[in-house]
Amino acid sequence: MSHADNGTHQHRRTTLHAADQLAHAARALAEDHARAVDAARTPLDALRADLARRDLAKIPVARLKDVTEGRLRLAAIESAGYATVAHVLDAGRYELRRIPGVGPQTADQAVAAAGQIAAAVEEAVTVRIDMDDRDPRTTALLVALHRLVEAGPEARRAVDTAAKLGPELEALLAQARPAASRVRLWLKGRTARELALSAAARVQALQAQAERDGVPELFAQSSVDLLRGPADAIEAWVDFEVRSAEYYNLLAELSGQGPDPAAAEGFLPSEIADRVREQPLDDTHRRVSLRGYQSFGARFALAQRRVILGDEMGLGKTVQAIAALAHLAARGRTHFLVVCPAGVLVNWTREIRTRSTLRAVALHGPDRHDAFAEWRTRGGVAVTTYDALRGFPALPAADGGDDVAMLVVDEAHYVKNPETRRSRAVAEWTAHCERVLFLTGTPMENRVAEFRSLVRFLQPGLVPDVDAADGAAGSQAFRAAVAPAYLRRNQEDVLTELPSLVRTDEWQELSAADQDAYRDAVLSGNFMAMRRAAFAQPEKSAKLARLRDIVAEAAGNGLKVVVFSFFRDVLAAVERALGPDDVHGPLSGGQSPARRQALVDAFSAVRGHAVLLAQIEAGGVGLNLQAASVVILCEPQVKPTIEHQAVARAHRMGQVRAVQVHRLLSTTGVDQRLLAILESKGRLFDAYARRSEVAAVAPEAVDVSDVGIAQRIVAEEQLRLS
Repeated sequence: MSHADNGTHQHRRTTLHAADQLAHAARALAEDHARAVDAARTPLDALRADLARRDLAKIPVARLKDVTEGRLRLAAIESAGYATVAHVLDAGRYELRRIPGVGPQTADQAVAAAGQIAAAVEEAVTVRIDMDDRDPRTTALLVALHRLVEAGPEARRAVDTAAKLGPELEALLAQARPAASRVRLWLKGRTARELALSAAARVQALQAQAERDGVPELFAQSSVDLLRGPADAIEAWVDFEVRSAEYYNLLAELSGQGPDPAAAEGFLPSEIADRVREQPLDDTHRRVSLRGYQSFGARFALAQRRVILGDEMGLGKTVQAIAALAHLAARGRTHFLVVCPAGVLVNWTREIRTRSTLRAVALHGPDRHDAFAEWRTRGGVAVTTYDALRGFPALPAADGGDDVAMLVVDEAHYVKNPETRRSRAVAEWTAHCERVLFLTGTPMENRVAEFRSLVRFLQPGLVPDVDAADGAAGSQAFRAAVAPAYLRRNQEDVLTELPSLVRTDEWQELSAADQDAYRDAVLSGNFMAMRRAAFAQPEKSAKLARLRDIVAEAAGNGLKVVVFSFFRDVLAAVERALGPDDVHGPLSGGQSPARRQALVDAFSAVRGHAVLLAQIEAGGVGLNLQAASVVILCEPQVKPTIEHQAVARAHRMGQVRAVQVHRLLSTTGVDQRLLAILESKGRLFDAYARRSEVAAVAPEAVDVSDVGIAQRIVAEEQLRLS
């Protein structure tokens, strides 16, 4: 045998050995994941059974007639004290047969009917996590779910890959095994020998592709993540509070429950929904798990190519857009563009870097043209503002010839007037982009004229089919007319669990006026003036501009808003900026409890949108604000307990919507330094202290803040600005 043949055989044997190890790793990963899932399913099933039992104990025994279409005689059973379906199930056939007047057939029918009701109740029951009721079984569930949440979307991708690759490799290896030995291969007949060599070649190809994709490392890391020791109970509860949506997403998967599929798909016509479901969604470059409706939204953007995603605020439009970009990146596309208001540019760059592996490039400020040229060469997700977009030539081609794979236009209602310069700039770009995604949380059902303008950007052929009659005929007819270009879901349709707490840090670059006010405060050594300098000149305030945008979107969706600030003059500036309509308060510490409650009652009594202003130390204690589902914090607090208590006024039992918490932060200065100092104290310790017996009596005794924070920040900022 020649050296070449020997080398070929050695390479084949080495590859088959590596493939065998990869198949073993895939099987081990699947088993590790199954054990992690079973560990969560055990306490989940116990909780579901308990909840179902409670429901059955409330269903009168007379309902058994409904199951048997009235044929079941229950008088004797009811007379014997069996009042509920749960009583019948507990009694069973033997006990029921002992009741005078109840024969074997009646007893058997009653138990069978009770079983049918029990099965229906168990299928429909939903587990909701109550932060104020931490019983051992719920804690065990969260601890088990924590492992899966921590493993993240990479583990899901690994498990899906293992489920596909593992069985294929094992089947091929069984056929290819003789090819690992020259003697065994020689002893095989011609047909068997050819089959073994063909299987070995296929194994080599799969192994090589897996190594290029980093699959062995992915399997190894995911197994490590899934085999980590259980989290501490406190850690699991803290993590649930921060990432409740991810926990509920897992709960829905494990229990086989979720929102109504038609609602999650925006009540789209079946032919469109079918096409969207068939659209693949690659998660290679994504760092966040998607809920079912979010996955559908990203697929909709990809399948329909030029669309408006009009989900109600709080449903994650940004994440869905990033998921679509990540899919295109996995398919080899390199250039993407996001256009947004200046107030959310920083948030977009942070979200892209946090939620994906994509490179975010801010085209903003005096160096934006240099950044634009660099993006043309290197690619990534360029993020720019409506005003800056006008200065860039449409559809820049990279050196390799790649055009913009997707244009995302955030707060798309900004371009509803086609005559404005920003609208013309967006129109120029959309005309050259194959895929365009408009994002807006403002409902369009009653604003058909505005909607016509947006659709004209994307799918002009639909415009003649959209007229005032479609809007007047109701949302179903309206959505049917514009279904190829419009997807909207509402919170009440897709969030079936106890409302989650969605926190968004709204990072803002200070305007020139903000910076002047801040510099004056720093030079005077006034810490409190530094904290509120961003509102010193309201008409030029970047934070106030973003606050108005958030309130406007909430108003469009009929949501109530609470605005918290430590400072009365900041609330006064907010009140002037929003105007008197539907603005209540401000709540302040100088008011009597009765007066504060009267303001809250008036705010809660308003049907639809309203805004309540409150000093955070006054509104954060002793009041229930469940009517509000949007919370705006004008600045970070020195004592985190104060912020936590304020948010808890809205996010508590009785709240029926997901609570959106928007914290307005400046990218430089006191806000950033304050957060860095507080974060260094440790989130886990803070959360533990806040919930301890001592903290309930005297939060200041264990708060993570300290008396030196103000002096430290003032000194650091004076040095920076000197």
